[in-house]
Amino acid sequence: MSRTSILYLAFGLLFFNILTSNAQTLSLKQAVNTALTNYGTIKAKNNYANASKSGIVQAKREYLPNLSLSAQQDYGTINGQNGPQYGLGGLGTASSGPALDRQNWNAAFGGLYLANMNWDFFTFGRINQRIKIADATYKRDQNDLEQEKFQQEVRVSAAYLNLLAAQRLTKSQQRNLERAITFKNTAVIRAKNGLIAGVDSSLAKAEVSSAKIALTKAQDLEQEQANRLGVLMGETATQYALDTTSITRIPMDMLNDTTIKSNHPILKFYQNRIDLSNEQLGYYRRLYYPSFSLFGVFQGRGSGFSSDYISNQNAYTRNYFDGINPVRGNYLIGIGMTWNLSSLLKNAPQVRSQHYISEGLKNEYELADQQLKSQLALADTKLKNALNNYREAPIQVKAASDAYLQKSTLYKNGLTTLVDLTQALFTLNRAETDRDIAYTNVWQALLLKSAALGNYDLFINEF
Repeated sequence: MSRTSILYLAFGLLFFNILTSNAQTLSLKQAVNTALTNYGTIKAKNNYANASKSGIVQAKREYLPNLSLSAQQDYGTINGQNGPQYGLGGLGTASSGPALDRQNWNAAFGGLYLANMNWDFFTFGRINQRIKIADATYKRDQNDLEQEKFQQEVRVSAAYLNLLAAQRLTKSQQRNLERAITFKNTAVIRAKNGLIAGVDSSLAKAEVSSAKIALTKAQDLEQEQANRLGVLMGETATQYALDTTSITRIPMDMLNDTTIKSNHPILKFYQNRIDLSNEQLGYYRRLYYPSFSLFGVFQGRGSGFSSDYISNQNAYTRNYFDGINPVRGNYLIGIGMTWNLSSLLKNAPQVRSQHYISEGLKNEYELADQQLKSQLALADTKLKNALNNYREAPIQVKAASDAYLQKSTLYKNGLTTLVDLTQALFTLNRAETDRDIAYTNVWQALLLKSAALGNYDLFINEF
């Protein structure tokens, strides 16, 4: 390799080290905020809540009266006929004229202009009930969004802690490999000099291979946890530099809060489902009652047929403008009532069905409350056990480290066997692994408790 190539390589390695050292550390709060912004399910439920919010406005506007404007211009005959008829399905005409003794094909233009207002001013609370249903739907969807955010915070926190633990395990396995390589090199040198049996160097090489396999498994676990965190954050990154300052200590306040409150995000969501069902039940019950309406009509009409057409069938014109010009007007105002008596029978099964749905939703609420209480009891137990292990872990690591140092020194001086040194190495590796897990388990137990209490601040304020 030329001197220039070596120089370029040196500059490249220096630049890479600068980038690595300046890589931004991802804190837990940053990870949670990113997930709340990017995660697809949260964005979808936010849109559902916005749709329900618009539904409230739409329900309120249903109370406004119906105002219809209509205009039509026609050309045709006006032959009338005495006799009853019914325009079934709209299959009829609205021609009006004299009932003559014979058919004729006289045709002219005509026009009809109509303004109609219809207002159901009293419906025994049906419209107000629809507004309440829309409002309950919005509250349900909004709290569904809130409980999804809460669960996402818990999921991201758990994934973050799992990745922290996996990274610490990787470092422990890396140190274990370095120790294995050190005593392998010592064993090989001593075997070449005839100070120990050659089989010791083979056993040392086997321990190095075992340590490499353990390191590879730890790296694989770390990659899996990094991928999981990336998915929850809505990103495709697979490597993260995490904040390790909090994981080396324990939370300050962990055991005080032990009561699940009614404003738990999950319980609120279940309660909103019950409230919505009850509002729908109230609406179905109001369908039993009649509706009272105000209505008014103003009509203008033009025709190409003259008023004496009944006696003179030539008294009409085919002029378009004469036919569509409104020359007669009528108005009508009134009040009416409509009551479908068959609804008393038809709606009864629907009311019973909705009642059973409400009862079923109450059962689901009770089950969720029971599960949260069980989770809280489990979290308290796990938290106490994790604290006990956290206090024992440093003692175990210190004892195992002293034992390894002693066996390593004895082995270098030929005073112990490779088997004893290998056992000490295994014990130290296990102690370091237990320590890494014990530190993380304290925070995982606190996270489990905050999830059961519905109070994420209990966890994140300590981190």
